Parts: sequence; C-alpha cells; structure tokens
Amino acid sequence: MAVETAVLGGVDRPRVKVSEAFEIYCNEVAAVEIVGKSEEQKKSWKKVKKYAVEVFTKVVGEDLAMEDITRDHAKKMHDHFKGMIAPKDAKAAKKSASLGKRRMGDMSILYKRYFAHIGVEGRPNPFEGLTFNQKFKKSRLPFPIEWVRDVILKPGALAGLNDDARHIVLVCIETGARPIELRYLRKDRIKLHDKVPHILVEPSFDPDEPHEVKTVSSVRRIPLVGVALEAMKLHPDGFERYRENGNTLSATVNSFLKENKLQPTGKETLYGFRHTFEDRLKEGRIDDELRKILMGHSIDREKYGSGGSLKLYQEELMKIVYPFDPAIV
Repeated sequence: MAVETAVLGGVDRPRVKVSEAFEIYCNEVAAVEIVGKSEEQKKSWKKVKKYAVEVFTKVVGEDLAMEDITRDHAKKMHDHFKGMIAPKDAKAAKKSASLGKRRMGDMSILYKRYFAHIGVEGRPNPFEGLTFNQKFKKSRLPFPIEWVRDVILKPGALAGLNDDARHIVLVCIETGARPIELRYLRKDRIKLHDKVPHILVEPSFDPDEPHEVKTVSSVRRIPLVGVALEAMKLHPDGFERYRENGNTLSATVNSFLKENKLQPTGKETLYGFRHTFEDRLKEGRIDDELRKILMGHSIDREKYGSGGSLKLYQEELMKIVYPFDPAIV
C-alpha cells in the first residue's frame, strides 16, 4: 500500500491506489454480499468488476490514488467507452451501450463505497451521472422450435458431445433451466422418484459448496418430462464434470454446434435453448403467470398461494413436450 498520506476529514490516512481500493472492496466492503457465491461465481464476479479498474487505469495512464481522481479522469473513461459504442469509423466494430454503462457504474460504486468504508461521507463522486442509455438490448437468439425438433433431436446430431454436455443440452431443452442452474444441481435437488419427477433450483448454503441463484424468483420447481427425464435418470447426483466449469461447458457445446452446423444462423448458443423453451410455452398457450414461474421470472403482483401444484406444471408441459428417439440419450 502507498506510504504517502492524505488528509481526509482532518485525519491522516494512507494514499490508497485504485487497484488497492479494489482489493479492499472485494475482501472487506463486499465480503458479506459474495459469501454465498461458489468459488466459480466469486472469480467471475471479481473478474467482471476488475475490468472497470483495468480500463480506468489504462485510460488515465496510471494507477491513481483514490483521492486524486477528478471529474476529468472520469470523463476520459466515459469518452473511451463512447468511442467504442459510437466509433467515428462507421466500419469499426461497435460495443453495446450496456457495456459502458456497467463499467462506469462499477467505478462509481467502487469510489462511493470505498470512501464510505473508510468513514468519509458526502465526498463528491467524479463518476456520478456519467453513463449511457441503451435503446435496444441485445437478446440471445432462440433456436426455432421446429429446428430443435427436426435437427437437434435427430438421432446422431449430438452424438459427438460427451455424455454430460449432451445431457445438459437435453435437459435445457425440456426445462428451460439456465445452464448454471443445471450445473449446480446436487442429489438432494434431483427428485427422480417423486410422484412428479422434478428438479429444484435453489441456492446452496452449504459452507463447503455454496452457490447463488440469479434472483429470488429463480428459486423454483421444474417437472422433468420427455427427454429431460431420461437424461436426468443418468445423472442422479448431478453433472459433476461441469459443476465449477461453466466456461468449459459453454465452449464445448457452442463449438460443437458450430462445427456441426447445428445453428440455423450461426449465432445461436447453448443459452438459446432456454429462449426456445419460452417460445414453446407461448405457442402452447401456457398461462402467462405459469410461464414466469417455470422460467424463474418475477411476477409483478403480490404473491398469493403456492403458485400451483407440480402435477399442474407437469400436465401443462406435456402439451408441448418434444417426441424423441431414446437412442439420442
């Protein structure tokens, strides 16, 4: 840590650089907030947050002391992202406005919470108000419903994938679960022998294997029907191979889809099966609220009752279930 001192509120304090403040933020300020994350989730969280610090340091040309950051420094970072979002060269690749918005927001939060942490309240935040508005948000492409039925589920189409990756794809198709939700399944959340076979998506508070779910509404029960049930029968303890290797899973599946021409536009990814699942719910005229429950989306009203039985969920999903050849499992 820098040995020079700065006078803040009449008290001499060490001059802490941005990179050092970031480590304090991760290890002290946000420690309680990330305690429930898995090791993979913690690494991912820190990697994303650190990107803003790295960009800021590169743009201003040095690892400044937190007290030395000015509005001009913050504007330099804002201008950097402006050039990426709306480059002067019309042919240059463009980044999304949400990227700049998130990174500027990360620096603003770091600045605000670091000084609050050391007891300095009310300090003007040089990043305040420097953001970007995004008119259109990019969405992952769904696979066409018929494409999944006629191409992806065709015998032999996924045969080149290892068992865990292939079975995760099959379960994604018939549950709409996020890949990370399937990767973190444990034996106690895979209910193959219940009257209605299903999986439970919920956080883990086990200190040895903690993990979070995306939102409160993500906690849910999803019946296992069709090919998803058959695939899960082969993994009663979950998908250990990819439990802490989400990037490897995505790379494996997405490369396979590309190499085997299983993407109708060349841009669809593993996550696209979740979007296809929602399309199928809509096409099947499944009740809007039940769609949100099954997808793990929030319901914009006060919650009453249990949300319905698993038997109801199962009956509704059977209306849209894909036929399949058992050989594909």
